[in-house]
Amino acid sequence: MKRIIMMVLKNILFVPWGWFMLNKYAAHVDDYTEGERYALLKKIDHRANTGGNITVQSYGVENIPDENGFIFYPNHQGLYDVLAILDACPIPFSVVAKKEVGNVPFLKQVFACMKAYMMDREDIRQSMQVILNVTKEVKNGRNYLIFAEGTRTKNPNHVNEFKGGSFKCAMKAQCPIVPVALIDSYKPFDVNSIEKIKVQVHFLESIRYEEYKDMNSVEVANLVQSRIQTKMDELIKEHA
Repeated sequence: MKRIIMMVLKNILFVPWGWFMLNKYAAHVDDYTEGERYALLKKIDHRANTGGNITVQSYGVENIPDENGFIFYPNHQGLYDVLAILDACPIPFSVVAKKEVGNVPFLKQVFACMKAYMMDREDIRQSMQVILNVTKEVKNGRNYLIFAEGTRTKNPNHVNEFKGGSFKCAMKAQCPIVPVALIDSYKPFDVNSIEKIKVQVHFLESIRYEEYKDMNSVEVANLVQSRIQTKMDELIKEHA
């Protein structure tokens, strides 16, 4: 909470304009291109990070596919995760998130601008429809981000089990999968401090459909989870 207050105070002149524009874009999302909406979100995100003493360090951007129509699969550390990747990624993407997050102020408007899908995990029919919709959009060249753990980990910088069902969209769309390793992404909103912090976003080498086409969803989940955990272990060992 301290950091969020500092974000607002250090951007006191920017906040009214930023909040107005964010709500305007969210309410009239079809009046703006995806590029225009993404540019606004990156601008607001950058100002918030600067005001909140947060530095997002981006690695492996060259691993993001040149052609649109792929899905990011990061580990899930907290509410800040999407904002970290938003800062690091130069290419527009959308999100599949659990419906509860869709009611969090600010994130609600951000997700609206992204045309994100809120998934009700207790409603099988609604969840299946989200999978079908995302699959169709990825085939048509939109990029998405899905948290395969389903919920954020309570063990910082460690990956929980990736759920096979989270990969149905990628497998149906036959698209590249981009594993993303997040380091210290829990700190901005979960650590009660205003000290300067660094969040690392590592885009790992993409996994093409040809590499996983003969696997089932659980095997694909295990592959992606393993690559992310291996990268995190390497980074933690380097800084030990």
